Amino acid sequence: MGIRLLSMISSVKQFNKLHSVLSRNYSDVPKGHLAVYLGETDKKKRYVVPIAYLNHTSFQELLKKAEEEFGFQHPMGGLTIPCNEEAFFHVTSRLNKA
Repeated sequence: MGIRLLSMISSVKQFNKLHSVLSRNYSDVPKGHLAVYLGETDKKKRYVVPIAYLNHTSFQELLKKAEEEFGFQHPMGGLTIPCNEEAFFHVTSRLNKA
């Protein structure tokens, strides 16, 4: 009885977590874009970038840096890029011109 109750509690917790993720409002991210969190400190800023950036080598280097630092466990719950704003703006400004 006790084991079954623990299993049921675990299932309810998983359902609540999934429901929380699915019920978030993502309407502020336009179609064809993705949100990224930027920064090397606890205070991270959120930016919305075109998904076309994913095809560019310079942006892929930022993603590799994120993978090396966080793996697939991003602390903000979204894609976190561990670089300063100046480096990020340098990369994205070049991509905007391309």
